[in-house]
Amino acid sequence: MSAASPPPRGRGAQTNATGRFESLTNEAFDDGWTDGDALPPKLKTTLSIDRARTIINRNDSPDIGFDRSINPYRGCEHGCIYCFARPTHAYLGLSPGLDFESRLYFKPEAARLLEKELSRPKYSCERIQLGANTDPYQPIERGLRVTRGVLEVLDRFNHPVGITTKNAMIVRDADILGRMGKAGLACAAMSITTLDRRLARAMEPRASTPERRLEAVQKMSQAGLPMIVGVAPIIPGLNDHEIEQILQRGKEAGARYAHFTVLRLPLEIKDLFREWLQAERPQRAARVMSLVRQMRGGKDYDSEWTKRMKGEGPIADLIAARFKAACKRLGLNQDRLKLDTGQFRPPPRAGDQLPLF
Repeated sequence: MSAASPPPRGRGAQTNATGRFESLTNEAFDDGWTDGDALPPKLKTTLSIDRARTIINRNDSPDIGFDRSINPYRGCEHGCIYCFARPTHAYLGLSPGLDFESRLYFKPEAARLLEKELSRPKYSCERIQLGANTDPYQPIERGLRVTRGVLEVLDRFNHPVGITTKNAMIVRDADILGRMGKAGLACAAMSITTLDRRLARAMEPRASTPERRLEAVQKMSQAGLPMIVGVAPIIPGLNDHEIEQILQRGKEAGARYAHFTVLRLPLEIKDLFREWLQAERPQRAARVMSLVRQMRGGKDYDSEWTKRMKGEGPIADLIAARFKAACKRLGLNQDRLKLDTGQFRPPPRAGDQLPLF
């Protein structure tokens, strides 16, 4: 949502807040976009309940650094054209296109399910990632607060958590995440794909502006949360010239770490991305796709574990070399960021016997 609009003429009230008996509330917020920026197409967003039985997803992928995650939402209102999670909507019988960003599902029982799973006697603590699939701070989180509920549980259990987002809304939870960050229990990666407002509006239409994301990096760093700048995805011929500048701005905002991925085009995303390129950057479309294929062995995408995140070939090697050199020059990634699993303790429940010593 853009900054709050001027109050309507001829009316007494200045705003139109939701009634107190409604289960969902409407709230104006400022994500950095103004009336001077192009407006994204209006879409009617529908919300449905995802009646999950468990909340922790597990994976054995060798190239992502964690084996469990929580996704409070299915679909994402940010509408990022390159989002690798889009194909998951096909499992619901919906389109990875507009349906993915307008027909959303939320898990109202997420916090309760998480507490139940963490309380099991045989539970073994390892870092949980929020935002591994869809963004935990997409706009509907402002009213639904599912992510907030999950964080409250993780905080009570002293359970380590990592977060990936491109929304400045993370600042809302600085009280929890700052405390956990200082204790070695939390970190967050802010994805900054471009510093160009026009490109960001076209490519990530409902995410926070690049400036708001950098402000969030600064505020969360000051709160005590270790911050990572994610230059992701890098798209050769479109935003690869910004690598060094994004890292520089992230460092200035207080980030201590950085990572990158290159564009991934699995399944339906390749057609959606080509369609977007032709509509938004027609003069660059052919060159961008040519460069992408040069990183993928002549294909649009290669899903092999060792290649899918970074690509291969001279262009991919040059991107990796530039990223590494910039991080070294800026003093990023000087130590390994590891969260502490040894502090995990299920809190006592009502009726539990207190220890004698």
